[in-house]
Amino acid sequence: MPNEEPVISLELPRPELSPETEAYFAKCREKLGLVPNVLLAYAFDEKKLRCFTELYNDLMLGVSELTKLEREMIAVVVSSANRCHYCLVAHGAAVRELSGDPRLGDTLVANWRYADLDERQHAMLAYAWKLTESPSEIGPADTKTLHDVGFTDRAIWDIASVAAFFNMTNRVAAATKMRPNDEYYGMARSFGGTA
Repeated sequence: MPNEEPVISLELPRPELSPETEAYFAKCREKLGLVPNVLLAYAFDEKKLRCFTELYNDLMLGVSELTKLEREMIAVVVSSANRCHYCLVAHGAAVRELSGDPRLGDTLVANWRYADLDERQHAMLAYAWKLTESPSEIGPADTKTLHDVGFTDRAIWDIASVAAFFNMTNRVAAATKMRPNDEYYGMARSFGGTA
């Protein structure tokens, strides 16, 4: 039975959706089995929704030296630092799904330092954490650490961009008490990536 609670705590207008937005939501239902509540939250203003989805899709699905899993791992670690309920639930599920390992998703949510990571992943997540917790302290040594484990300047740009995006979305989710879709809680909870 679907949750009937509001998606966010603010009462925003709900205009009729354009055919393009309806088609985008139908595509989400087809591919994901749901429309993520974050998209429903932004639907009060289709221009904002388009800006959000275009940037999200570019950062998380576009061409990058970072894998989709690595980008989702950054999303979870940033959200862990910010204690963002929505993103921890939603992107924790994505990490479980992409990795096929429920331990990885849950460990990143709780404390990424306990996760079974290689040197490259550890450096990437340490950078994302520091950029979230103390951005004014980022310096040449941090860039060198990433270079030393094989990241190019372009990859470092992508790490920073994904971390920055989730710092923004975490704050919007916190301000609005955004509710995760119920489906995320049970996704990919057994080994092998299946629910």
